[in-house]
Amino acid sequence: MTTQTLYLWFPGNATEALKFYHETFGGELTLHTFEEFGRTDGPPSAIAHGELSGPVSLYATDTADGEEAVSMTGVSIALLGTADGPTLTQWFNTIAQGGGSVLDPLQKRSWGAYDGQVVDRFGVRWLIGYEATDSNKVDTGPGTLASDPGEPTVDTMEAHNS
Repeated sequence: MTTQTLYLWFPGNATEALKFYHETFGGELTLHTFEEFGRTDGPPSAIAHGELSGPVSLYATDTADGEEAVSMTGVSIALLGTADGPTLTQWFNTIAQGGGSVLDPLQKRSWGAYDGQVVDRFGVRWLIGYEATDSNKVDTGPGTLASDPGEPTVDTMEAHNS
């Protein structure tokens, strides 16, 4: 049985985006060029089909002639509870520190869960969060995270303020 999977069209930087997502989320990355697929509607080295499979799975491509690139308005990719709290916190921080823009810091909410929103440097909006449980406590050693696992790091705040 298959499940829904996100497919993103990038304006010529699909390789960079997919490599960033691979470094952030892990998993397996497969890239195929226009040339490999016999396509002539874009540069031979452009990505015709890229796939990241793992904890976060998605597909991506470079736009062909006349196609529009990803533009996220009123939508986000929700990674709510898709991993443990420390992992989700790291993903949030990696996206923010990798040229992203924090829209809403990852923080504890009045209902007890943690969540936040960040737009990565490719214009993709992420909603990241988890339920507060003992297994989701984050190590708050020196220079890592603030005392509350949902509080952003100093670098995340700098990304937010830039």
